[in-house]
Amino acid sequence: MRLHGSLTSPYARKCLVLLRETGQIDSVEFVLTGGTPLDSSAMPLAQNPLGKIPVLERPEGPALYDSRVITQYLDHRAGAGLYPEAPHRWDVLTLEATADGILDAAITMVYEDRIRPEGTSVDALKDAWWAKIARSIDALEARWIGHLAGPMTMGQIAVGSALGYLDFRHDARNWRAEAPALSDWYAGFAERPSMLATVPPAG
Repeated sequence: MRLHGSLTSPYARKCLVLLRETGQIDSVEFVLTGGTPLDSSAMPLAQNPLGKIPVLERPEGPALYDSRVITQYLDHRAGAGLYPEAPHRWDVLTLEATADGILDAAITMVYEDRIRPEGTSVDALKDAWWAKIARSIDALEARWIGHLAGPMTMGQIAVGSALGYLDFRHDARNWRAEAPALSDWYAGFAERPSMLATVPPAG
């Protein structure tokens, strides 16, 4: 199998952490690629016409995308149970959707600064995106700590990848300020070997 992604992509990181947690990392070749919404020419467009990463090429069928499809496939392949059966499955999927929503907003904020011409980024728009993140952090703190402290699921991997990206790109916003329990949980989760091995490079 071949996984197309970037070392700074939190969506690719979710897949890499899962591969390490389930003992599959040696069965996948990681293919470095990247791009922006304005230039997807280097992306694996033949495998994903949307021009996004990650993309997983597999021998038994068409390439898979997006990250939530890839992680469910890899979990099924390993029989790891990171997506449990219903009714707990709905909690895991909702937690993963919350984490991915945080990432959607956080990455949009990055593009607001990097893609718009210099001096034209809109602070009010970035603040509005951050408000979505802040509400999600509040929800994780208030409603999901018990789940995060339980047995490993894809929800934990997704949240860990999302919080890691906030530290990577938006550290000045200090998501920990109003989330002491979530901060404590993440401090421990970030020390897992799978997380330490996938810390994005500076830059």
